[in-house]
Amino acid sequence: QVHLVESGGGLVETGGSLRLSCEAHGSIIGSWAMGFDRQSPGKQREPVAAIHNDGGRNYAGFVQGRFAISRDNAKNTVYLQMNSLLPEDTAVYYCVLRQFSDSGKVTNTWGQGTQVTVSS
Repeated sequence: QVHLVESGGGLVETGGSLRLSCEAHGSIIGSWAMGFDRQSPGKQREPVAAIHNDGGRNYAGFVQGRFAISRDNAKNTVYLQMNSLLPEDTAVYYCVLRQFSDSGKVTNTWGQGTQVTVSS
């Protein structure tokens, strides 16, 4: 059983930066992707960025080069560096680990969420 612990949210002005961290406790094996989804009030949760076990990275279109995801394998931690933040980036950001089985099944493990608020 993997447990995810997030940190790094907060309040920032438009154009500012924040770095989110997500530390995984427990053993992660096989094929996986770890990253962040976000959810704004009244909206569905949406993927933001993810990094795969092979080092590949995925970003949502709205990131547009502003965010960068990275990992520290020694610390079992993934980081999301968010620059040039906009008010529309305001949301609860959830760390998510997606594990892919050979049969195609996807198992999601979620962090507790961290609030990011960007003031205009």
